[in-house]
Amino acid sequence: MTLAVTLESLRPDDWGWTLAAALDNPLNRRLGVVPGPPSWLLWSLDPDKGTGTNDRGVSIDLAPFLGVMGLPPAEAGEHSTVPPRAAGGGNIDCRELVAGSTLYLPVTVDGAMLCLGDGHAAQGDGEVGGTAIECPMTTTVTLDLVSETPVPGIHAVTPTSRITFGFNADLNEATAEALDAMLGWMQVLFEVDKPTALALASTAVDMRVTQIANEVWGVHAVLNDGVLR
Repeated sequence: MTLAVTLESLRPDDWGWTLAAALDNPLNRRLGVVPGPPSWLLWSLDPDKGTGTNDRGVSIDLAPFLGVMGLPPAEAGEHSTVPPRAAGGGNIDCRELVAGSTLYLPVTVDGAMLCLGDGHAAQGDGEVGGTAIECPMTTTVTLDLVSETPVPGIHAVTPTSRITFGFNADLNEATAEALDAMLGWMQVLFEVDKPTALALASTAVDMRVTQIANEVWGVHAVLNDGVLR
């Protein structure tokens, strides 16, 4: 079975924060921002106007979503919530999953044990500093169980697109996973073989780095509605 998580509404509170250059990791060393003091941004958020302004006077349009949506691994024991997983999802950090989106998660354990959290008021693809605008979030979701889906793994339908995901410590493999899943979906949508789906994808599918902050690469493939008709 697959758990369908439909995000009916996502409303951030009136404050948030962003932290960058806090970890001694390969990216921060490459950027030359460690060792040194990290940077904090404190945000004043206006969910009614859909804008936020930080303590440096810089403003941004809000696009709230949940960074964490997932089910636990089937294996017994303690599991870190930091990395997303191909089985169950978790800390996906995909900014496309705004209100009106449905995320499909293959059920991994009895009872599903869905976990939601990690409210983000706005984020760029990649979450390159390690955090987005982290904030409290009031969320309304509708849950459903479905037995048949066009994609066997984690995938999503947003108000504007279809999305498939790849999660792997190797960026090339994460990219291939996301693309392979999208090709399978396109084979169903357009009734074509896989090489033809790949040719169509080359004209219409966007490959995006979801996040680089969570120990494994996240990549998502996006097929916008109406691009292929």
